[in-house]
Amino acid sequence: MFEGRSVKKNQVLSVFHFEFRKKAARLASSEQSKAEQGMKIATASYPLDVLPNWAAYEDKLTAWVSEAATAGADLLVFPEYGAMELATLAGLDVAGDLEASLFAVADRLPDADALHSHLAVQFGGHILAASGPAGFVGHYDGARPVNRTRLFAPGGAIGVQDKQIMTRFEAETWNVAPGGPLQLFDTSLGRIGILICYDSEFPLLGRALAEADIILVPSVTEALSGYSRVRIGAQARALENQCVTVMSSVVGDAPWSEAVDVSVGAGGIFGPPDHGFPDDGVIALGALNAPGWVFGEIDLAHVAAVRANGGVLNRRDWDAQIGRADPVTVVALT
Repeated sequence: MFEGRSVKKNQVLSVFHFEFRKKAARLASSEQSKAEQGMKIATASYPLDVLPNWAAYEDKLTAWVSEAATAGADLLVFPEYGAMELATLAGLDVAGDLEASLFAVADRLPDADALHSHLAVQFGGHILAASGPAGFVGHYDGARPVNRTRLFAPGGAIGVQDKQIMTRFEAETWNVAPGGPLQLFDTSLGRIGILICYDSEFPLLGRALAEADIILVPSVTEALSGYSRVRIGAQARALENQCVTVMSSVVGDAPWSEAVDVSVGAGGIFGPPDHGFPDDGVIALGALNAPGWVFGEIDLAHVAAVRANGGVLNRRDWDAQIGRADPVTVVALT
């Protein structure tokens, strides 16, 4: 799955220098932020590989980032639990063990973070790293990892976001714990929030990010039904908050892992179906289970415009629900 994405070292260096100069010149030429100029987003439909060594992971990630940067992407979004392939570096026996794989990946995340940070700086873009088990919090079964993603800025800053609400598999089988609270990242691209997979299905979590221009939704789902739930959640949050949401997915089979053995999904970029956006709210959508980047161009001026004067004002009118939803009167019709 990865071989077709290989990039020669001289090509990588050339892209490093070209992209760095291009983005530096863009920033120097105007006091406007990228958010005001518009931006290109790359969201991943990402397959997991068996990695024979660390160099293979470096090559894979560099090739993916290089491809998106060469296409002009300012924001790159990798999926939930895409970091689980790092467990294969400890051997397939470890990767295939639910408990051992958690800690094998957590041990490798600092190195992965250093690589992501390096690539974000070199290519001059923002990168949301694939989430994975990290950190440990007190839990009923002892110290447990959380599901954590990290946002890397081209200036070297790093933001961290943990998943809030666990799926049944995470809570009942894997014992992954809820992590730290939601955060809103103020970046040169605009304000970015993150709802990891299942979190996107909860309106109050989305509402907590009402000031976000973009909400990232990294996901992994094992069936079309799961993909559909997260996609519907992502589109609903775009509607309610009148913002852009970006969904990334793990795709394909990983028979060496009990946790992510089968994954169904596609990258997608969504907005409110209103002025300045597509009538169905779909800005870009990848083919189901087709590995690769899905690209879309957005202009956050459209977000500001629709929030101020859209056909409807869902974000402004959120509080109109208060007092109308509780209590509900039960009326018997016999």
